[in-house]
Amino acid sequence: MSPAAEPLRDEGTRTQVVVAGAVAGLVSRFCIAPLDVVKIRLQLQYHSLVDPLSVAASFRRKPLGVIEVARDILRHEGITGFWKGNIPAEGLYLSYGAAQFLAYRSTTQALDALTEDEHGKQRWHVPGTAKSFIAGAVAGTAATTVTYPLDLLRTRFAAQGTEKVYESLIASIRDIKRNEGMGGYFRGLGAGVGQIVPYMGLFFASYEGLKPALADVQLPFGSGDAIAGISASIFSKTVVFPLDTVRKRLQVQGPTRQKYVGGHKTPVYDRGVFGTLTMIVRKEGTMGLYRGLSVSLVKAAPASAITMWTYERALDALKRIQEEDG
Repeated sequence: MSPAAEPLRDEGTRTQVVVAGAVAGLVSRFCIAPLDVVKIRLQLQYHSLVDPLSVAASFRRKPLGVIEVARDILRHEGITGFWKGNIPAEGLYLSYGAAQFLAYRSTTQALDALTEDEHGKQRWHVPGTAKSFIAGAVAGTAATTVTYPLDLLRTRFAAQGTEKVYESLIASIRDIKRNEGMGGYFRGLGAGVGQIVPYMGLFFASYEGLKPALADVQLPFGSGDAIAGISASIFSKTVVFPLDTVRKRLQVQGPTRQKYVGGHKTPVYDRGVFGTLTMIVRKEGTMGLYRGLSVSLVKAAPASAITMWTYERALDALKRIQEEDG
């Protein structure tokens, strides 16, 4: 196997993987923040197909298209409106990136240990894509659960229009704890885990499957890592996007529900992930589950390319530093 085809699990020490993953998440989040805010606003538009009068009213009151939503944010909230929720989001991406790559590396090492005997020989053969899928799913579950409160805060701040729901990050943490309890920080976690397990499994399996084939592709900023990251992310994100919409809808439930974009039209979802999924389909049609997908895919391409490119470069830099110091 050529060096370019080596899987992520065999590269770098544990500390190097954590630092490189954190840096990758931090850089990626800053670059795609505006697209993330627009996507969340689109996902939280509630247009019932049951009540035509309701649809007409919401059409007049809230723009529906990507350009219209972006223009509306710029006009009423200023350029900084595109970075609403950026503080918890930076914390989310920073910690998520580190937790994700650390869990991925640890899981693949554990799988290798299980399939080898004490002499290093394989007891049974497990395809590399299967290992990548399992490790990606475990990594995604662990990272999602640990960082979920930050994800919820990111969504709630991004969902604030001209009316402020929380005065500050500290105030939001205090308010949720007082009015919703600890469970308030984990609204929609089931949808988050249900989304991330197949997403991360499919993403890492696709990425590591494509990476060797694209190893010789030369780009202005490096090898085929970026192309592999883009392709893997677009494929996996499209498959699980409905659960992402469900997660966003559930995250803004609670006593402040009617203060976010959508206002008094914000439905009550109190029947769990599956109940929310079926309710959206019944009232808004199947397309209601995919509102914001185009922005999500546009976001996925630069986000994944930046993440994987930065991760590979940061890891290489850390390894060179260690070699020079060694």
